[in-house]
This record gives sequence, C-alpha cells and structure tokens, in this order.
Amino acid sequence: MTETLLRSRLLTFHREPMNGDDGDAYTYLEDGAVLIRDGVIQKTGTFSDVIANTPNAAVTDHRPHLMMAGFIDTHIHFPQVQVIASWGSQLLDWLNNYTFPEETRFADPDHCAAMATKFHDQLIANGTTSAVAYCSVHKSSVDAFFTEAASRNMRMLGGKVLMDRNAPDGLRDTPQSGYDDTKALIAGWHGKGRVGYVITPRFAITSTPEQMEMAQALAAEHPECHIQTHLSENKDEIAFTKELYPEARDYLDVYQSYGLLSGKTLLGHSIHLEAREIDALAETGAHPVFCPTSNFFLGSGLFDDTGLRDRGITNGIATDVGAGTSYSMLQTLNEGYKVLQLQGQSLHPLQAFHWATRGNACVLGLEDKIGTLDAGTEADIVVLNSHSTEAMALRMERAQSLSEELFILQIMGDDRAVEEVYVSGVASKRKAAA
Repeated sequence: MTETLLRSRLLTFHREPMNGDDGDAYTYLEDGAVLIRDGVIQKTGTFSDVIANTPNAAVTDHRPHLMMAGFIDTHIHFPQVQVIASWGSQLLDWLNNYTFPEETRFADPDHCAAMATKFHDQLIANGTTSAVAYCSVHKSSVDAFFTEAASRNMRMLGGKVLMDRNAPDGLRDTPQSGYDDTKALIAGWHGKGRVGYVITPRFAITSTPEQMEMAQALAAEHPECHIQTHLSENKDEIAFTKELYPEARDYLDVYQSYGLLSGKTLLGHSIHLEAREIDALAETGAHPVFCPTSNFFLGSGLFDDTGLRDRGITNGIATDVGAGTSYSMLQTLNEGYKVLQLQGQSLHPLQAFHWATRGNACVLGLEDKIGTLDAGTEADIVVLNSHSTEAMALRMERAQSLSEELFILQIMGDDRAVEEVYVSGVASKRKAAA
C-alpha cells in the first residue's frame, strides 16, 4: 500500500457554476490537501485536517501553485500527431491532402508504438489525464494506443475508425472486417484496467450504408461502449453527406436512423445544425463536442454553445488535434472563449475550468471516477503555475481573485503552466519529459 499526500491550493467542482458568483458550485482551499492511496483519492480537505489523521504520510508540497482534477479531452486524433499545423485547406481538402496520407503510415505496428508514446507524452505535458481518441483504420493502431495507455495506467478511451469508402488504398476496411476487428478489440481491451473502447464510424462520408448497419449492430451488441463520430463541421461536408444519403432528413439523421444516438454518443463539431437535428440531440441525449481551435483553423464556423445548452443539451469541449492547433486544454478554453465572444456568449473562467474537468467527465458519464478531487475518485491531478512565464507573472501582480488567476491561466497558459501531473497518483510530467 502506497500513501501520498499532496499539499497545495486546491480547487474542485461539485456542479457547473451558474456564473462567477456561484461559490456553492466548487470548493477552493488556500491550504488544501489530497490524500492518495493506491491511485485513489482517500480524503480531500484543508491540510491541517487531512494531515491530522495521516501524520506519517509522505507529503509533496506544491504551494503556491493551484491543484485541480486533470484535464479531459473528449475529441482528439491519435494518428494526426505529425500533421498538426499543416497549412492551407478547409476540411475535405485537409483530410485528403494531409490526414489520410499520414494515417496510412499506421499500418506499421512499430510506427504506431512510437507515435503512441509521443502522443501520451504530449497529453501529460499539457495536463490532460484522460482523452477520447480516434485511432486509424488499422487494428495495430488501437493496440498500440491502448498498450501505451495501460502502461501508464491512464483512463483513456478510443477506437478504430470504420471507413470503407472515399479514402485512399490502405485506409479502407470493409463492413465485415471493420465489424470483426472492432469485436476483437472490444473483447481484448474494453474494461481492462482503465481503458474503454469507443465504436467509431469516422463520419458518414467514409462509411457506406452497409458499414453503418455494422456500426448499428456493434452499438446494439455493446451498449457499454461509447460511440464517436463527426457531425456538421463544414458546409461542403454536409452537402456531400446529403448526396450520399439522399433518403436522410438531414446529416444527423444518418446516425439516428442507424440507432447510433444515445447519452453515450459524442458528435465532434456540430456547428451547422438544423432545427430538427437540435430537437433530436435534446431527445436522445447525444453530446456535441466543441473543438474551437480546429474550427478556427479550418474556417469551419462558430459553435452555438448557449443555444444548445438552452435546449438542455450537454456539450463537451476538446482539442481535435491534428486540425486542432494545440494539445493544451488551456489554449482550447482560450479559443473557446473567443468563439463565444463573437456570438455575444460568455464563458466565465470558473465555468471554463469546470468544463475541462468535471464537465467533460459528465459528458462521458464518468464523473464518479474522474474530473473532481472527491474521495473515491481516481487520483488524476494537475498542478498549475500561474507565474510560469514572465508575462503571466507580470499580469498576476494585479490579480485579486481566484477567477482572475484562472482567466490568466486560460488565456495565457500552455504546457509551461503545467507544473506537475499525477496519473493514478503517480507524478508523471517530469518522468515523461525525462
């Protein structure tokens, strides 16, 4: 039995803050502590209260930094780590010119393993302790992804993309092979340790109706698994989808008609939605995922967070690397703030940090395991340094509240602001860097 006590300023959320004055939504302690035993949080409170009951615990003191639950990224592409920051295209051209050629390289298991190590290193460097990832069409990419996650005891979700058309040679499966590979991967990985499988039809354009039927069968046979795909990111994409599925009422109806919408469904982007699609999201509980840096980079459009929330829809937020331009959830929140500003919507820093932690955990239905510092949850923790750059330190001289500090981290922070990261209670950032 290993027992560790982390001491620092502490922030954890109990629900989403309604505004900047909603102090009941979170706990903030100037001198807080988290007691960890065998990767699980045992107790959270003031340092004096926690240490009183565990006087022999090994103490790691992170003061004056700020400790909170590790960040959660609900939409990211593992095979795109080497095409991030590729110039000059909108969605469909970007896929054909950069993404698809790059993903063909993941037929090589050695390449998959090397990239899986680099990918997880980048997540940890940026304070992300859990993510939902698209792997390539190759079974070997999923094996490498989950092998690396398991070696670090990270709570990671992901799946092999199903795609049997409108992609180059070497990057297509068949309806049957996609089904068979997915079944084998679920049997081999789902629920093993802290990893979970996600059924992943890439998007309607790259799947035939026959493959969508196989995705429907997989979802029915494995209701314990999440489902992820893309929706209404780009107007040309929407038009092409309607050509391929002329019987569908709209883009979302392609997925809905194959029984793929539920509270476990993650729909990346969801920008250009029709009224019926919004009704269907509200009825089924499926979750749009806001990808602000990607939406800006590809010129896709502006995500209507407030409009969807007003319908009772719960949205995730994510980096979408490689069209997304940063692994940092801090920079994702930065760009998300700007997207909402352009629409007259607001994102208070307390709401932003809730979104990247407990909020995304709720989207995944995992708030009992990750996203907070509550006793009984898994000890995935990030320690943030709001003085990590000279510019931030200069700005912090005028900060007078927790909210101001959080906003400085949100707007000016990146991996340099991540002082340390704990995965299952184990200090991991410096180890990964070494």
